[in-house]
Amino acid sequence: MSDHSEAPVTPVEAFEPPYYVAVFTAVRTKDQSGYSETNARMEDLVKEVPGFLGMDHAQTPGGLGITVGYFRDADALTEWRTNAEHRAAQKRGRAEWYQSYTLHVAKVERSHGFELVEVPQSPTAS
Repeated sequence: MSDHSEAPVTPVEAFEPPYYVAVFTAVRTKDQSGYSETNARMEDLVKEVPGFLGMDHAQTPGGLGITVGYFRDADALTEWRTNAEHRAAQKRGRAEWYQSYTLHVAKVERSHGFELVEVPQSPTAS
């Protein structure tokens, strides 16, 4: 979705399955007039959906954008998919902002994570 250069770089945590993911991959057009504002609104709006767990974003140097949304259950995902403002943004995206996109929805059956924890080094005696 948006440029998150100011946000900390951490993936969404692993949740207890089952839950759902919506993987949106897109190549955008050159004209992005109004995209940033609409994208910010969509990010705020999806957070209001009961059962929304979080989202990850990535952008390749070649221009492929990937957003993964995590949802507790199919009802939460359906609420997001059918939200009127979201539907209007999708329509505008197809008309103006996306050269191409794909959407993959999957039920997560296994999930785990890892985080390196820095251990403070004890001072060395001189």
